[in-house]
Amino acid sequence: MLHKRHGETAALLLTGDLISIVAAFFAAWALRFEIQIIPMKLQAPDFEPYLHLLPVVLLVWPVVFYSHGLYQVGRSRSRVDEALTVLLAVLLASVLLLAFTAGYRPTMADSEGYVTFSRAFLALFAAVSLFLITAVRMVVKGILRSRRAAGHGTEHILVVGAGNLGKEITQKILAHREFGFRVVGFLDDDPGKGSKSFYGAPVLGTLGDVDKVLEEHRIDQVFITLPLDAYKKTLRLVQRFSLECTEIKLVPDILQYATLNAAMEDVGGSPVINLSQVPMRGWHSLAKRGMDIAIAAAAILVLLPFLPLMAALIWLEDHGPIFYSQERMGLDGQSFMIWKLRTMRVNAEASTGPVWAVKDDPRRTRLGSFLRATSIDELPQLWNVLQGDMSIVGPRPERPAFVHEFKHKIPQYMMRHRVKAGMTGWAQVHGWRGNTSIKKRIQYDLYYIQNWSLLLDVKILWMTFRTSAWRNAH
Repeated sequence: MLHKRHGETAALLLTGDLISIVAAFFAAWALRFEIQIIPMKLQAPDFEPYLHLLPVVLLVWPVVFYSHGLYQVGRSRSRVDEALTVLLAVLLASVLLLAFTAGYRPTMADSEGYVTFSRAFLALFAAVSLFLITAVRMVVKGILRSRRAAGHGTEHILVVGAGNLGKEITQKILAHREFGFRVVGFLDDDPGKGSKSFYGAPVLGTLGDVDKVLEEHRIDQVFITLPLDAYKKTLRLVQRFSLECTEIKLVPDILQYATLNAAMEDVGGSPVINLSQVPMRGWHSLAKRGMDIAIAAAAILVLLPFLPLMAALIWLEDHGPIFYSQERMGLDGQSFMIWKLRTMRVNAEASTGPVWAVKDDPRRTRLGSFLRATSIDELPQLWNVLQGDMSIVGPRPERPAFVHEFKHKIPQYMMRHRVKAGMTGWAQVHGWRGNTSIKKRIQYDLYYIQNWSLLLDVKILWMTFRTSAWRNAH
């Protein structure tokens, strides 16, 4: 039922998006060529060539929206986050449409010339579609919330097990009240919980009171959240509930082992739970890689005139190498060579081996102190991004010697290697960079992996620029 409701809500959102797109297309035509809010010097073009763009738009917009998670209904996001995600998706879809119209030039009727699509029309379409899609989505979700809050289509849920797992599942169910779920209560054998209530749902009795509870309450779904050592009790409950017209959901007690997003997979017909699923797969991975290439290539082009100057200054200080390469560990534990502008004296670690850099490190050159303080020394890693060894945003890569040390001391440390290393990351923009708490860094890195989205990447980039600007100003 949960999957069905997700599908129904996603279908409603998709339908609303498609209607909004069509309405925005005709509205943009009217605003540009009939009302002419932007004055025209030439005669309005024929509508037919523009109409040929509509099927392309109706394909591109939903695909881009899907890649941004806008049809992942179960995911909790605020209205502001939703609006920002729609904005980002519309911008990307508009860029793709602009690229398409640059190459698609149909011939004019009764002429040997070609149609050149109006950039003002495309801009108006993007703006109107952004407004309509956001508004319609808010209306659809508001109607669904109102209907289900009024009791229409409410599903009554019984949670078996009032332990940590049962309470966590209940909390997540109640976080999506728009689906019309109501937790009737809990069943638990712990006598200390007999008169308690959690998140507004009372403990209705013990597991032996199943018949009584089913008789007194209309139960549509049962979530069994018993611990692993209650295996026999779980089997008996499954057999009992199978005699009723009730959906049975078994929640395995493996959350303490699930280090990333868990996902169900199929191996030859046998269900398998993947405890290390990451969100950066499929379209998401493609979109992230596209953003990495675009940003890295643009940054390299902008910085190209300044690199010879930086190279000359580094060489003039001590006639040493300009670039410095160092082995780091990245995606899936694979090693790669990271590139930096050299900030330390030549052979700075010859006598000490791998050690952390410290504040006012005596091994730094005079120019190196400035380069590290401003993070300019990290810019050659844009080449690592183009090569595919790194991403613009992600957990900062560590040296293999440190990885070998930390993985035995810090639980879940290796989970950060489930994604590509980044030039900047969620931990770094919150101040956990350099010689700071590794445990804190891991917490922030895992949060980033579990909650990744293109919008979060954009947010981290903005925070990086803002933090760098503040640091340089002070």
